[in-house]
Amino acid sequence: MPVAEALSAFAPARRSPVVTTAPALGVVPAADVVCGEQLPGWARATVDGYAVRAADTYAASETLPALLEVTGAVTMGRAPEGEIRPGSAMAIPTGGLLPPGADAVVMVEYTTEPMPGSVELLRGVAPGEGVLQPGEEAGPGDVLAPAGRPLRAADLGLLAAAGITELAAHARPRVGIVSTGDEIVPPQTRALAPGQVRDACAPALAGLVREAGGDPVLRGIVPDEPEELERVLGEAVAKDDVVVVSAGSSVGARDLTVGVAARLGRVVCHGLAVKPGKPTLLADCDGVPLIGLPGNPRSALVVFRLVGMPLVRTVAGITAPPPTAKVRATLSRDVPSAAGRLDVVQATVVDGVATPRFGSSALLGPMVGADGWFCIPEADTGLGAGAVVDVELY
Repeated sequence: MPVAEALSAFAPARRSPVVTTAPALGVVPAADVVCGEQLPGWARATVDGYAVRAADTYAASETLPALLEVTGAVTMGRAPEGEIRPGSAMAIPTGGLLPPGADAVVMVEYTTEPMPGSVELLRGVAPGEGVLQPGEEAGPGDVLAPAGRPLRAADLGLLAAAGITELAAHARPRVGIVSTGDEIVPPQTRALAPGQVRDACAPALAGLVREAGGDPVLRGIVPDEPEELERVLGEAVAKDDVVVVSAGSSVGARDLTVGVAARLGRVVCHGLAVKPGKPTLLADCDGVPLIGLPGNPRSALVVFRLVGMPLVRTVAGITAPPPTAKVRATLSRDVPSAAGRLDVVQATVVDGVATPRFGSSALLGPMVGADGWFCIPEADTGLGAGAVVDVELY
């Protein structure tokens, strides 16, 4: 099944629970966060200078400056004392409250002080110049942070300015990670027996889960035994929001995972038209998505980026995922492909030239040494040297 078709067909109903939490980077609002007041509440200066009536400055220029009387100074954090009358001005700092009667601020760079208590204006200003008006940032009912978009640093500042310290948000989804295979042993195993392989998939997948906005739950290594695998996956489906299982490399191990998944739920897809990562399984277990990945680490990571991360974001309530960083580059050499499948190719990028990195899907080295990856669409039979590709950066 093509990757795009699998993602559109696989739409589990599961969403992580909604909780009340403080705003924080990456938190996903469950509903639009709206403003309850005017921001700012009062007119404020956006520059250091002098608060004036714009009408007193219209004819001001360097050759014929306007002379105004300085009647005081605005103090930060306090209401101005006095008001601006025709022919007068007040010194004001950036952020200071605009005095009554003033409708503009002249930057200090366009002024001189010929004598104490007076100021010359070397240019005119229009009403509203140098001023942040009440409600210009936001007003009551305005959306400060939309539902489904993870909060960014600027959002945190705006919410703080509005006095919003709590909001309804989706909890980070729990993503259970299960490794299977008689040959798989924990990473801390010091000496490997012949045929044994340390578990490289689980820690790598945990990193991608965090990147997608989830909390990984490592559920250990399960041997190729149907009863034990069904027990572990059953517990994961009951407790977690998403379940990921990396199957052993053998055909028997993959068949075992498919059989267990079919008993726990409905198999939506068994086999993706993608290289690497063809033996991929997608199942819906009463709304909980179960993703069966190939046992080869690079295949598992490639497929999880294409399919798993979008699913984790969907379960997390993310409807506006962050944009990916991409760079356009020209290929340094021909890259063959087969029509009817999506080929994912690792690449380094230097001075606008993308150099493909090849190797067995069991090897992580080509991915570790790559700057990113690009895809050859299903309809193509390869790309020639000099072709322009979009490399998605890690």
